[in-house]
Amino acid sequence: MLEEQDILVSDDVLRDPGPARRMLACRVEEVLGQAGPRDGERRIARLIVPVAPFDPFAWLAAQTLLPKIYWHGRGDSMAAAAVGAADQCVGGPDAGYATLRAQLDAVLPKSDARARYFGGFRFDPNAAADEVWRGFPTFLFTLPRFVYMRNENEGMLACNLVLPRDGARKEAILSRIARLRFPDDFAGSDSGRDMPRLLSRTDEPDEAGWARNVDWSLNAFAQPGPLEKVVLSRRTRLAFSDSLDAFALLKQLQEGTPNCFHYGFQFDPDAAFVGASPERLFHRSGQYIRTEAVAGTCVRGDTEAEDARALDSLLASAKDQREHGYVRESIRQALRPLCEEFRIDEAASGLQQALRWHLVSRSSGLLWRGVHGSDVMAALHPTPAVGGYPAEPALAAIRDLEGFDRGWYAGPVGWIGPQAAEFAVALRCGLARGRSLFLFAGAGVVEGSDPAGEWAEIEQKIGDMLRALG
Repeated sequence: MLEEQDILVSDDVLRDPGPARRMLACRVEEVLGQAGPRDGERRIARLIVPVAPFDPFAWLAAQTLLPKIYWHGRGDSMAAAAVGAADQCVGGPDAGYATLRAQLDAVLPKSDARARYFGGFRFDPNAAADEVWRGFPTFLFTLPRFVYMRNENEGMLACNLVLPRDGARKEAILSRIARLRFPDDFAGSDSGRDMPRLLSRTDEPDEAGWARNVDWSLNAFAQPGPLEKVVLSRRTRLAFSDSLDAFALLKQLQEGTPNCFHYGFQFDPDAAFVGASPERLFHRSGQYIRTEAVAGTCVRGDTEAEDARALDSLLASAKDQREHGYVRESIRQALRPLCEEFRIDEAASGLQQALRWHLVSRSSGLLWRGVHGSDVMAALHPTPAVGGYPAEPALAAIRDLEGFDRGWYAGPVGWIGPQAAEFAVALRCGLARGRSLFLFAGAGVVEGSDPAGEWAEIEQKIGDMLRALG
């Protein structure tokens, strides 16, 4: 049977990194020294040291241990920056949601514990993998070895131990504690350096190719057949004079995109995936679940009156309401069988972002007992907001038309525990690999769509990342 223990190493907030390291190391040594076999039981112990708040992005940049992970849920007061792996669940090319569930069932506590495995899933596991996404498998979820959590007023450093297994890894864990860097180690520095010089930009497809893809979709809608909506995306490659600090970029992105989910994953030194998504896939707490349909977009106005007119125009747009309706109905069909109680907004309202309005319909429900977080993910993903409607013909069109691998773009990213989970859809994102940054964004194509208008919508969406680059 699996359990989890939280162990507070100190009641005092430690402002000096020396005592923080020593206290954490002593407690780890003590706990692991007692971690003999206990009738085969496996449990997760989390050792916690309160520390003074500092910049999580600077902390991530200073660490040498991989993977590096960042998560800040939309509206959450607490952000989490993590390094190292105490445990991982990994899916190969043929893996699916059932594989993820089997692996998580084998490692996660069954009680309402606080263990969180952070990670993500490919948008389309059946699509051909691209070398650009090397190191990002079908799914990868990590229980971090070290997690720094902070809000405005306080910070906390935690070390996750998997017992009794980590008893045999004591010296390696103590060595990694000694290598952790704290603010005194990088005093006077920021989370990164000046952004390197932009050398070139390549769009795939280009504007002419995009117009052909949209025209193909509009013709398909006019023919007898099931396809009613397809979300087409674009990959933009920016080449730079030097490699990018992806977490410095994420810091700038977070400052410019409030009311979003902010995430970052770096599994090897050469590549990191970061983004700021407005869209929740689902949030689970016990049997309670909530999600939302987000589709339909317009730019906000410069004045209060112009902003109100922009929202009114979006709410009155037949094209945007049609696009949104597919998403709302698909969520209803996906979640209703998993819930003993379920409700969803029957009319869309406005979701306000820094520069845009989106149409949103919120839903909530009470899951039947035995429904797993991976079951919810399998039922919901991909929503018509990122794939299309119906799902299978839309995915087939995406594979034929786009010409590149979406990888983790538009897939589920977030965290999962035994009785809780939170996932966003990986939107407004970039994959930094060496001296290149690959930006991904899409637009929903339905009857009445215009190629030039949809191209402009994608330009607006990648604008968040371009502004973060300065």
